[in-house]
Order: sequence, then C-alpha cells, then structure tokens
Amino acid sequence: MVVRVSVQRAITRPERFRHFKPNVRFHSTTPPNARLNAPIDFSNHSLLHHSPDSLHADSAYPSSSPSTRQNLYQAVNGALRHALQSDQRTLIFGEDVHFGGVFRCTMGLATDFGSDRVFNTPLTEQGIVGFAIGVAAQGMRAIAEIQFADYVYPAFDQLVNEAAKWRYREGATGGNIGGLVVRMPCGIVGHGALYHSQSPEALFTHVPGLRVVMPRSPAQAKGLLLASIACNDPVIFMEPKILYRAAVEQVPNEAYELPLSKAEVVKEGKDVTVVSYGHPMYLCSSAITAAEKDLDISIELVDLRTLYPWDRETILKSVKKTGRAVVVHEAMMNAGVGAEVAATIQEGAFLTLEAPVQRLGGWATHMGLTYERFNVPDVTRIYDAIKRTVKY
Repeated sequence: MVVRVSVQRAITRPERFRHFKPNVRFHSTTPPNARLNAPIDFSNHSLLHHSPDSLHADSAYPSSSPSTRQNLYQAVNGALRHALQSDQRTLIFGEDVHFGGVFRCTMGLATDFGSDRVFNTPLTEQGIVGFAIGVAAQGMRAIAEIQFADYVYPAFDQLVNEAAKWRYREGATGGNIGGLVVRMPCGIVGHGALYHSQSPEALFTHVPGLRVVMPRSPAQAKGLLLASIACNDPVIFMEPKILYRAAVEQVPNEAYELPLSKAEVVKEGKDVTVVSYGHPMYLCSSAITAAEKDLDISIELVDLRTLYPWDRETILKSVKKTGRAVVVHEAMMNAGVGAEVAATIQEGAFLTLEAPVQRLGGWATHMGLTYERFNVPDVTRIYDAIKRTVKY
C-alpha cells in the first residue's frame, strides 16, 4: 500500500512535510499494478445485479416488478419512502435528516411527507433513541438515524436496557416496540479515522432482544430494511457507508422484504466455505476468484446478512460439505462476530473439519487516519487464509 499526505496537514505542520509533494493525499491506497489488492470494480461485479434479467433470475426478488438502477443510499431512500407511504404511523428522525442527512438517505422525504413525520432532532444520540422507544411503545413505526455508528455509544443504555428488554418485560401483555429501527452508517471509507470508521456491530450481537442487520448491496438493503421496519423486534440496521455510492445495481421498484436471520449462499463450492457480510463480501469475492484459479479449488461464499440472531443452520450445512471455513469481517477480530461463527462451527461441525477455522478481522487497535486500509482485511489477507486452510 502507498501512504499519502494531504496539503492541509503539510500546511499546519510544514516543518514535518517539506519533502512531500503538494498534490498528495493523507490516506493509504492500494499500490499500482497490484495482483490481488487492486481497487474493486463495482461496475461489473458479480455480486450485483447489473441487468433486469439478472435481477429477475434471482428468486429472492419480485420476478415481475420493473426495476431501476440505484446505488445503496437511493435504495435505502426508496425503502423509507415506501414505509412513509404505506403506514401513516411511520416517523423518520435524526440529526440533519430533514434536508437529507450526511449521506442523502432521507433526501426529499420531508418535502414529500411533511416536517411532522420527517424531522431533525437535537444532537443527542441518547435522546434520539429514547424518543424512538417512547413513540414506538405508543404504536408508531419509529425509524431513527444515528449519523455515524461511531456516535451511537451515548445511546447504548437506551438500546440495551430499554429497547432490547421491552418485549420480554411486557410478557403476556403482547406489548412490543415493533417498527423501531435504528439506522447507522458504519465501516471505513479510507479517511474517516477515529470517529468516522468504526464497526461496532459485535457490541449489539451480545444483546438478546435486538436484531442486527447489515446489507451488502442496494437491492438487499431495500428488502432487509423493509423487513426490519415490519419486524416486532427493535433492529440495528448498519449500512456500510463505503457502498452508499460505489455499489450500483438494478433494484425492484415495488416493495418487497428479504427474510431476517437467513444467510444467503452467494456462490456454491465444495472445498472451502468463506463467511462474511457487508463490504468485505466484495474483497472475499476477489480473493476467491484468485484462489480458485491458483489453487484449483472450489469455494463457497456465504453472506450472513443478519448478524444476530444469525443463521447457524446454513453455515453448518455449508461447512459440513466443504470441511474448511474462513470467516471475514471488517470489525476488530477480538470478541467479534467471527469468534461466534468460528465457535459454532467448532461445536457443530468439528468431526467434518479438515483444518482449523480461519478468522480474519480488523486488528485490535484504533483506526488511524493514514492507515485505515492496513487495519482491516484486504484481498491478500483473505487469499492467504484460504491458502492456509487448503494446505493445512
């Protein structure tokens, strides 16, 4: 990788950067002419539906619906628009959502549905989620936006001690806070540093009563978000912000839902199972293409989609077939989603394993501005993990 330094930083500390050229940037990039760590080409990526025919061939989506080419933030916007149109109880709120939000996911909704249903809140994450729980308890479908996942921690008490326990506490009364969805952009973009790059999903997967969902594509985001809004459990809906504009595909115009807690076997194989979710799915796909060519093997790729409660059955079925498993996520490896998946594989498929489960995640350190791409799994690390488990 190549480390570059910004003009702005050089201006503020000129004595440290006299030897740098003034047209470089302060972030790490992939090296030129790399064999594995090349930039992901989303324009023709196999994980995305680039034509209506490809979309309609996928049984998960409506077969007769017209479709539109959309990126991920447009697909999220479409799901939110349908929720507002179809149910007058739906409210959308958060910091700056009235004008569209930082990533434009709520753009145009306040104009079309009014400021009493799509509105800004004060800069208080605890207040946003506390308010969401209150209105959801009164029967509203509350969709709250946390501007960045990094900002969610002040709301942690509300989510863990109130939202997650609500349905359990209500018992036989049947009371719930269904429709409560807390959306948040997560993950790296290459230059987000300490407070705009975090992936805190594992913190929520420890909590019974919450559902945790992360899509990898626009069509998936729309279907999973609508399913989350329809669910009677509170849902943490995490959106990989690096994909907001990068991932573009055909998305059905009509409303549809994708099942929660159901993994997707994206590509079948017989020698190794690779399990991932969100943005790393694209890195896994590139590593798989190279490994299959170099090692003459067949690799199965599985997208968890829902991180809690997750689909153990699909993962165990796959690993029992292949005998090998590699689990990949961008979040820190220690006590991460991968640890739970690896432990479950060891417990449920031990006698069929041909090699130890390989687990890849971000390093156990904070996200440095310059070194974001060094901190998370890349194509080379995933390729090496596949090779290790095959050669074991």
